[in-house]
Amino acid sequence: MRPDLSRVPKFYHNYIIHVPQDELSEAFNTQTPAFIEFIESIPQDKYDYRYADGKWTIKEVLQHIIDAERIFAYRALCFARKDKTFLPGFDENDYADNAKAATRDWTNLVSEFRFVRLASEYLFNSFDADQLDATGTSNNSSVYVLGIGYLLIGHSLHHMRVVKERYL
Repeated sequence: MRPDLSRVPKFYHNYIIHVPQDELSEAFNTQTPAFIEFIESIPQDKYDYRYADGKWTIKEVLQHIIDAERIFAYRALCFARKDKTFLPGFDENDYADNAKAATRDWTNLVSEFRFVRLASEYLFNSFDADQLDATGTSNNSSVYVLGIGYLLIGHSLHHMRVVKERYL
């Protein structure tokens, strides 16, 4: 079942609507291999490329996807477990500035993404209907677990489109 966008902050809608699958497990099973195939196809001479001053390199984009996936998965876990703690937002630029992606080996970054995504898949596959329907507050906005699952996939698809259009 697709997420109810009325239960997800508007700024996440653009990510979620680009996930074509109607079932979360199907989306993970389809989009994860496609994303990995894409990042493995990026030429080595592009890893440290940025298309304009102040924009992230492709390595930084991939590190950002990994960082964001971990944060969003943690939020989903908290909400599924009925934790009522208000979770903070995060500044993606601060994370990127401090991740030191330029010093990272590309193969290790790709492997890290694989494992983080696999952990996300296991996490979301462990949730029952009640847990997928659980709501919590993060970044001063209400969001629910199923929406976060679609957000994870849509976020990587969004960045894949950006890399294709502006970097390659």
